Amino acid sequence: MIRPNPDLNAGLYIVATPIGNLRDITLRALDVLASADLVLAEDTRVAAKLMHAYGLIPELRPYHDHNGAISRPRILRELAKGHRIALISDAGTPLVSDPGYKLAREAIEAGHYVTALPGASAPLAALTISGLPSNSFLFAGFPPPKQTSRLKFLDKYKALDTTLIFFEGPSRLAKSLNDMAQVFGNRDAVLARELTKRFEEARRLPLTDLAKAIEEEGPPKGELVVLVGPPNSDENISEEDLDVAIQDALATMSVKQASSEVAEKFGLKKRDVYARAQMLKDEASGK
Repeated sequence: MIRPNPDLNAGLYIVATPIGNLRDITLRALDVLASADLVLAEDTRVAAKLMHAYGLIPELRPYHDHNGAISRPRILRELAKGHRIALISDAGTPLVSDPGYKLAREAIEAGHYVTALPGASAPLAALTISGLPSNSFLFAGFPPPKQTSRLKFLDKYKALDTTLIFFEGPSRLAKSLNDMAQVFGNRDAVLARELTKRFEEARRLPLTDLAKAIEEEGPPKGELVVLVGPPNSDENISEEDLDVAIQDALATMSVKQASSEVAEKFGLKKRDVYARAQMLKDEASGK
């Protein structure tokens, strides 16, 4: 039986909660949730299901993007009075792609005790089952919804020699994957969904194949994590090898077609390859 701990220190407790399977919660997390004077939740309806599953009846209060600025001063006053406050998100580890970091930062600046109760995390769960290199990785959150902004956002990560991890919603997945293929080329990729749940799935395909499959099949259901592997070894192509590849393609294709094919093959920017292809064609024709 879970019993409140009256000796729990005052402060802010950042508590990881399950990302799907309700049994993926730590004993320490349950102790803190049972003992806290207040539990801040991204959505109190979602939090109530978790509390009910373990017979917990804490005071729940919403804390999210829309009320954070208004709520933080009150929360800080309660911390100053010696309250024990737990912060949870709808699923997984708080502060990962949610507004909790602002509260943690202001609590730290005010001198309050802040600690973390580690647990479930969708990016790490996806990484561990992806089969992609895990010695170095970067979590980049959600790409922007509009394509122009999304391409600029993705381009920032193109040169990094590391596994990239993104969140994405079902309705934008196909467009995002196509943009990722355009920016990153045909790298290894994984689409993980419904992690820890009954229909957990990890689709492991080259990025262009994954983009094509989702475009043909339609958006999948569930929570989604997209992982893109580091640059392929053949992306480190020399200028000489690049010119040979372009010239071979120009033998049977237009400049536009040749540059598109070579750019996709080596994970290069189409405009850069196009400029080089046009120059090689002009040189060959004596212009």
